[in-house]
Amino acid sequence: MAALTAGSVGLDPTWLLGALTLALLVLAALKLMEARDRGGRRLVALLQLLVCGLQASQLPDLLPSLVQLLAAVLALAGLLQLESGLATPWRLLLRQSLQVLAAALPMALVLFLLVPRLDPFAALPGPSARAVTGLSADLDPGTIATLVEDDSPAARVAFGDDRPPPPERRYWRVLVHERFDGRRWQRGDEEEAGPPEVGGAGSRAAAMGELESAAGRDQVWLAEPSRFTAVPWDGRSGSADPRLRVEPQGELRLLRPAIERRSYRLRPAATALAWQEQPPGPEALSLPAAANPRLLSLGRSWGGLADPAARVAAARAWFQAGEFRYDTRPGALPERDGLDMFLFEQREGFCGHYASAFSALMRAAGVPSRVVSGYLGGTWVVPVGGASFLELRQSDAHAWSEVWLPGQGWQRIDPSVWATAAAEQGPAAATARAGRPQAGSGWRWLQRQWWGLDMAWSRWWLSFDRSRQEALLEGLLGGRSWALGLVILAGMALGLIAALVPWQLRRQRPRRDRVARDLAELLHLLRPLGLEPEPGETLEAFCQRAAGIHPVLAAPLRHLAGCHTQRRFAAADPQGAAARQAADSWRRALHQLKQARRSAIRQVRECVP
Repeated sequence: MAALTAGSVGLDPTWLLGALTLALLVLAALKLMEARDRGGRRLVALLQLLVCGLQASQLPDLLPSLVQLLAAVLALAGLLQLESGLATPWRLLLRQSLQVLAAALPMALVLFLLVPRLDPFAALPGPSARAVTGLSADLDPGTIATLVEDDSPAARVAFGDDRPPPPERRYWRVLVHERFDGRRWQRGDEEEAGPPEVGGAGSRAAAMGELESAAGRDQVWLAEPSRFTAVPWDGRSGSADPRLRVEPQGELRLLRPAIERRSYRLRPAATALAWQEQPPGPEALSLPAAANPRLLSLGRSWGGLADPAARVAAARAWFQAGEFRYDTRPGALPERDGLDMFLFEQREGFCGHYASAFSALMRAAGVPSRVVSGYLGGTWVVPVGGASFLELRQSDAHAWSEVWLPGQGWQRIDPSVWATAAAEQGPAAATARAGRPQAGSGWRWLQRQWWGLDMAWSRWWLSFDRSRQEALLEGLLGGRSWALGLVILAGMALGLIAALVPWQLRRQRPRRDRVARDLAELLHLLRPLGLEPEPGETLEAFCQRAAGIHPVLAAPLRHLAGCHTQRRFAAADPQGAAARQAADSWRRALHQLKQARRSAIRQVRECVP
């Protein structure tokens, strides 16, 4: 129960599957308190195994998996103890429990490879928002006088070729802000967009099948808990995972509770995704007429340029000539016409100021635009063991703009790079930090080593996704889907044979005599002292003779001789309570002999001239 309780840390009780898991755990605990017979306790063990399986379906990371394995071993040991009449030593029980798990592996492998994956439970209640550190749905930089860096982890990503991406491609989008009221940029609530559709990260990406670019790379992501079901991604990859969906505005949503750590796999897409070519709606040009009049006037002055790309270039030239500075402590802006003050008076701020002001200017110039928030850069970590990965922290949070250009679709523009920044600030500093050697405390180093192992585990179990399973089944069946049931039954039969044959052979193999092994170990310990039994000499006589030569060994040898006699001749049942008690006494006496043997060896060495 303790292992299952520890394994439930991280479950979202507001999600139906998480609530069901926690409810079964509570029921198992209550049943254990009132159980008075073997039937009741057998039910508890079965409930524990069911809870363990539900935890595995929701928390597949390395540490939860190890805790789930421990819980499964203990629950199976409890079942075996009940079946054996509470007479089996715990050490033997745990060994038998591991043997049962090993025997189940062939069957589990068959089910993992052949049984089609179920679609996600789209009808289940969606995950709730929680107060977790991370990005914000509203971008209002004018209210922030000082930007405080948060160094908590945000996400990790490993690549198929174990090479980091170039700095210019380390923009990881999460949220898209399209609504602008003159001061803040907002995104729609997740509930307004409707539940994610079955089909994965973009139906277009799923339809590509195996049309992956030879130069592309698989990505395995581990995202920390956040406020949103939207997760970080590069905006260019696809997936056949039905839990993933690319929204029309370019957010990648994962049908998992946001409060849990989430893992997902992305694959390179051969062509542009649908969101990149999604035409802008009226909201992408919406501007309040009474706010920021100087901004509106400047943007409209560029509206006379026929080419939208030329309007973007004019804005770039204006920013670069304006002596703007990147500063994380710019001070708060007034509630009314704050962007006017930033552009024409203050001229210093951080990424939120620049993305907000540039996007508003583009709308005034007639170019559809919006603000995107996510992460920039990251630290490339090469652990001693495990997989290399790119580490993203909340301090890597960043905001940039996207503009719609005819014939090109949505294009990323980062106006923060046009400002002069201090050595440790701005996008240029973020990309420079990404190329530096890893630094940090001893705890940070240990954390990264564990994350490397966790990432390697996630890459292993995520590598066999739904698309690869479908490809395997297609290769086995050749389009004959009606034969899938027969193939699964044949695989299960082979799995049972692979489990039962070694088990039966092990049972038929003659058991080794534990008492004889213990006697051989005793003689081996006495041999360095020059003590060897004579032909026909009993163990009791040999121990008396050895005690006469080395009196320091007298007490443990006398005890060992008595234990041997009791184990060999007095214990009728080798698994009974008397035999176990004699074996425990033998181990204690052997430990005492080892301690006394050191003194005897020192005495022998002192006597040697």
